[in-house]
Amino acid sequence: MPRYFDLKDDRYHPGRWHLGNPRDEQGQRINPWQFFNGRRLEFQGTIRFPVKPDGVELDFCWAAFSIPVVHGRFVQLFERLGVQDVQFIPVQVEGHTEPFFILNTLRTLRCVDDARCEEVQYFKPEDEQPEKVGEYKFIAGLRIDPTKVGDARIFRPWGWTGSLIVSEDLKQALEAERITGTRFVEV
Repeated sequence: MPRYFDLKDDRYHPGRWHLGNPRDEQGQRINPWQFFNGRRLEFQGTIRFPVKPDGVELDFCWAAFSIPVVHGRFVQLFERLGVQDVQFIPVQVEGHTEPFFILNTLRTLRCVDDARCEEVQYFKPEDEQPEKVGEYKFIAGLRIDPTKVGDARIFRPWGWTGSLIVSEDLKQALEAERITGTRFVEV
């Protein structure tokens, strides 16, 4: 059975930087939630990320709202591996000249295995968010059903798009390439 991993930011990397909210060229905040919808995006101008505090550049990190930002090395690896279903959106990180990109995942799959998760809660009518009734409110110990993944190598689970899932071969390639800032949790 294939194995999959939730790709997370290594928040404990010594001396690491922290990226803030994405902004447009006029300094206005950009809607962060659009990067979790599984669709291709187009932007006019350059997206910028403030850094506070500054520190060690990471090849992979979450900016504000868990937006995945990756170094050009990450992009080159995915291109060499022929990874589909992703869009790399060029960004500028304040005070840094290296190439960085938002990793926009273009595939969302209905694959959460409710029975194998530690805990699953759904929105109910009493939560007073009628548009979300029946959707996931909370998941602890996320587990997916690999039989529902097909040929996907990187995706977000439907209803729990804060997780970014990668196949075992991508995990191994990221580790072999020594991509900094990554942490993996098997799902």
